[in-house]
Amino acid sequence: MRKIKTGFATPNSHLVKIGTLAAMFNILPSTINFYTSEGFLKADGRSKGGYRLYDPEKAIATLKKIENLQNKKRFSLKEIKKLI
Repeated sequence: MRKIKTGFATPNSHLVKIGTLAAMFNILPSTINFYTSEGFLKADGRSKGGYRLYDPEKAIATLKKIENLQNKKRFSLKEIKKLI
């Protein structure tokens, strides 16, 4: 089971940027960008600077689901997209 890092939330909000979310789940930010562009993840807002912000609990739940379906069930991304 993947160990999730915690303690990354910003002081003013529970939403986090892509880099922080990627660090929490131990994946590359480009993976978060890919999943967002393909419709697997949805940003929950934007920062003042225009960065996408994610609710870490929702996003990590989705990432765990994707990881499980890919690694344990051997589903393709096309199949996973239909399920999410």
